[in-house]
Amino acid sequence: MTIEERLAALEANMQEMTDRQAIFDCIKRNSRGNDRFDAALTAGSYHDDGLHEVGQNRVPGAGYGAHANAAHGKLFDANLHNVTMHMCEIDGDVAHAESYSLGMFLDKGGETGRVLAGLYIDRLEKRDGEWRIMLRRSTVEIALEGKATLPTGAFLPGSGYLRGNRDRTDPSYERPLSPDSGGRW
Repeated sequence: MTIEERLAALEANMQEMTDRQAIFDCIKRNSRGNDRFDAALTAGSYHDDGLHEVGQNRVPGAGYGAHANAAHGKLFDANLHNVTMHMCEIDGDVAHAESYSLGMFLDKGGETGRVLAGLYIDRLEKRDGEWRIMLRRSTVEIALEGKATLPTGAFLPGSGYLRGNRDRTDPSYERPLSPDSGGRW
């Protein structure tokens, strides 16, 4: 193998790794936007003509952040979307990804909660050098609900734990991070 061939192979491998990370970052950005009620961050993970299928509804990607905020805000005091196992197949500027997801939701009042586990099945496209979702289909494989208590038996409200916020005042947006910010349960 010549030096040129080795460099070309190395460059191709580096591009694939860069694309894989950009795809996973896009998928995680979507979840962060949902949890922080950052509709622009959520919408920015979709192409303008992208689509999100949730249940039997198909929501334009550009409006999905506002849609999710309204649904989550009506029913829950807090929500966390976790993306776990992730795989993707890249074919040029198109990728198909499968990501396991765990959605945890604290019901209004903080005494009960639920967990939904399923898959995000995504088709992403790279346009102008940026990967975004064209189509997201979500499955629900497991749904659980129960009391939302700490190991001590206490409920979150009044526990004193740091609480995330559903906006840019969330401690995760703070730069530089300090020990003196954020609200408590």
